[in-house]
Amino acid sequence: MLNNIEGQSVPNVTFPTRQGDEWVNVTTDQLFKGKTVAVFALPGAFTPTCSSTHLPRYNELADVLKENGVDEVVCISVNDTFVMNAWLADQEAENITVVPDGNGEFTDGMGMLVDKSDIGFGKRTWRYSMLVKDGVIEKMFIEPNQPGDPFEVSDADTMLNYVNANAKAPEAVSLFTKPGCPFCAKAKAALKENNVRFEEIVLGTDATTVSLRAITGQTTVPQLFVGGKHIGDSEAVTAYFAK
Repeated sequence: MLNNIEGQSVPNVTFPTRQGDEWVNVTTDQLFKGKTVAVFALPGAFTPTCSSTHLPRYNELADVLKENGVDEVVCISVNDTFVMNAWLADQEAENITVVPDGNGEFTDGMGMLVDKSDIGFGKRTWRYSMLVKDGVIEKMFIEPNQPGDPFEVSDADTMLNYVNANAKAPEAVSLFTKPGCPFCAKAKAALKENNVRFEEIVLGTDATTVSLRAITGQTTVPQLFVGGKHIGDSEAVTAYFAK
């Protein structure tokens, strides 16, 4: 169990997936043949570490991974396709391809199927990541075999460092906005024109004016943060990119 199988081909499996209103079978050949694919496997959709860190960071770094030779970023879990699709939509993780290994066939073939019946999960995948080139596993990062759900080596930053140790991860960018605000639209346009990925925090939906004041010390929007640094309003955004 939990053996490193670098140099071997991925298991030959067909995944039943739901795309729109139709069932579509997706094979491992379709996923991996002729491609370089970064894969991360996790115990379950909607679970804490998977939702707060593992999937979001891979989604955040997907563009950088692709700039450094990765064709696709794939998430595998022993969940059904409806759960995986709902989780992907909930996470707004548009850069990730989710693969539902509902029967655990792929995970079992990888030697990563573990029993989590003690917490009511049944058989699930152990947490790991791997870089697959043309269907052959080049590198694996397997979490240590210890109790609980360790999360130390299968993260997106470790994968990016392996792909290219000199690659620079983008800074986290967040923009506070509110619906119908022309200055917010101007700030968003500036970010998009400069190819900056950002998280939009909409007042009334994602946060309140109390949160805005507590975090920024301001009461108006937009307010931009880059790498934990408060940049400011729309004029500050324009000046920031003018540099």
